[in-house]
Amino acid sequence: MSVKIIGTGSALPQKIVTNDDLAQMVETSDEWIRERTGIGSRHISTGETVVSLAAEACERALENAGKNPADVQLLLVATAAPETGIPCAACQVQSILGAGSAVAFDLNAACAGFLFALHTACAYIEAGIYENALIAGGEVLSKIVDWTDRSTCVLFGDGAGAVLVQRSEQPGILGFVQHSDGTKGEVLQCHSRQLSNPYISLPFDSHFVKMDGREVFAFAVRQVPACIREVLERNSLSPADVDLYVLHQANRRIVEGIARRLSVEEDRFPMNLDRVGNMSSAAIPVLLDELNREGRLRQGMTLVLSGFGAGLTYGACVLRW
Repeated sequence: MSVKIIGTGSALPQKIVTNDDLAQMVETSDEWIRERTGIGSRHISTGETVVSLAAEACERALENAGKNPADVQLLLVATAAPETGIPCAACQVQSILGAGSAVAFDLNAACAGFLFALHTACAYIEAGIYENALIAGGEVLSKIVDWTDRSTCVLFGDGAGAVLVQRSEQPGILGFVQHSDGTKGEVLQCHSRQLSNPYISLPFDSHFVKMDGREVFAFAVRQVPACIREVLERNSLSPADVDLYVLHQANRRIVEGIARRLSVEEDRFPMNLDRVGNMSSAAIPVLLDELNREGRLRQGMTLVLSGFGAGLTYGACVLRW
């Protein structure tokens, strides 16, 4: 018995913001951004929410799989930027879809969130609790970005991606590895509401994303290849056996650095960050959906999915398409 991805979907806000657009807001340029990140544009919400984008991505994943919302038994939404603390985004998506039979809840592991949610869903299915699961990664990061900070506002975009997985007799997801390092959490963080009640009121701190770019870069190019090798070795595979590496889309230089450390050709590392930027938990499922709809995923291909982000969290998954 295995767990197999049988449908993919994605949704992006209509508004596209180019590097030249950002150069009108902060001291930057298209050349500066592209050289350091590989990003050329990103989709930014002008009203779309984590819930609306995730629901649209889920609808497309269900359509791609030929399934109905009533078929869904488990619905997970990975997000670091929900509109509401309660109710959770997953319950709101469930309502929009009409997936009344599904158990729904959110999961936050930042940019690794989709992978952690996918692993969670697989554990439920492998335990025999559910037969299928709908997993979305959705973010509207534009509301937690400081648009006067050129080091962060150029990086992020909004969007959502989703997959439908189900129990299968055919090979599907072969294995996972997950890791966390909370001692490094301060290098990428965003505060929530401060404590304030009749007995105490803490000093206000910024509710915007703060990042130590050099530390995040060093962490990613060191730990991601290591966890990819770990999951491959557990499944008696080598980096050369993998057809495509679908990685978190944070920075072109990071992806290129990972390719070098694995001694794998860069053409096995598809990228869309030049058009969408860093969408945190949405990055991997959006790229996977693009590859699927472009016909670049063929039955029997070996894929590695790998994400990394705040926490610090990171992980990898190897699967047969």
